Amino acid sequence: MHAPRRPLIVAAPDSFKGSCSAAAAARAMLLGARSVFGDDADYLALPLADGGEGTLDAMLEAWGQQSRGVRAADALGRPRDARYGMSADGATAIIEAAEANGLPWIADRPLQPLDADTAGVGTIALAALDGGGRELLLCIGGSATSDGGVGLLTALGARFLDERGQQVRPGARGLADIRSVDAAGLDRRAIAAGWRIAVDVDNPLCGPRGAAAVFGPQKGAGPDDIAAIDAGLAHLARVLAATTGAELEDYLDRPGLGAAGGMALAAVALLGAETVAGSDLVAEAIGVRAAMRGASLVLTGEGRFDSQSLGGKVVDLVRREVPHGTPIVVIAGSVRLTAAETRAAGVTAAFSIADGPATLDELVSRAEECVAETAAHACALIAAALPGRERA
Repeated sequence: MHAPRRPLIVAAPDSFKGSCSAAAAARAMLLGARSVFGDDADYLALPLADGGEGTLDAMLEAWGQQSRGVRAADALGRPRDARYGMSADGATAIIEAAEANGLPWIADRPLQPLDADTAGVGTIALAALDGGGRELLLCIGGSATSDGGVGLLTALGARFLDERGQQVRPGARGLADIRSVDAAGLDRRAIAAGWRIAVDVDNPLCGPRGAAAVFGPQKGAGPDDIAAIDAGLAHLARVLAATTGAELEDYLDRPGLGAAGGMALAAVALLGAETVAGSDLVAEAIGVRAAMRGASLVLTGEGRFDSQSLGGKVVDLVRREVPHGTPIVVIAGSVRLTAAETRAAGVTAAFSIADGPATLDELVSRAEECVAETAAHACALIAAALPGRERA
């Protein structure tokens, strides 16, 4: 008789924002799993990302490369040391926009949703082009900005002009004043490069599911700001459609253009950029499908498991790539879906790491410990159902 196959436990989480990286979360999950299965199982850590924070590190690990430094600017224009990466052959650059315009870098100031802009992201892109990048992978999650990518394209040499022919104010505040676009000064290398923009949501540019309405509040936008940003992005789309000859609906209806305050919009229009699901980009680089083959249990998770988790984020990637019938357990800071909604999504179960009354700061400080303990509880339940482990 053949010996029973050893269980393979895969930990494939996203980062827990503000708490632990995806790699740290994966290690914690496997620590909990090992406390149940011991040496009777095989273990695989597979830290993932969805186009937001952590994507640069995930891709660099997959490529076996180190990051490169660049002096850029944060969303309010203040100098900031940022990073980007290059593939082993030097042809492909990976840029994580949040290295420049991420929310954490401006947490020391009151949020300025109308003034934050993406020029610092353009500075990183120029450095990547200087470094020889011919394919640019731009990952745009976690932004503090809602300028439709105007700052990014301005840094690359485009001009967005008002009725007097002057450059408009930076950020979403200047969008409504744009009357024309002068692309003559765009960096020739940026035009020649292939651009893929990784998005972590499928929201459209405008409307009730658009950039302003859904993501504006987390960037400090109140009701008036949301209305102004939404109108400004719609106006920018109209100007770009008129400039390029594209159909307006190509910009207003395309899934994912609402990500990161519409950052991809100007690049799609002026550079021919392609938008892709960030999780799919990472999955391709890491070889997620092959890694998941043969898994007996997959542990995944993120800071908050809710309906957005199922729209292109890491949990969505995992449920699509895991072989049918393999248990999937989500471990998250908070769980906002019901048990029925979780099962309907193809996830076996979801557990919050909160082990009792605690403040957010307390949970953050103990995140890895809580992830490991929650994983141990989940694995104990799964182990009881595996052949030969009915009563450990």
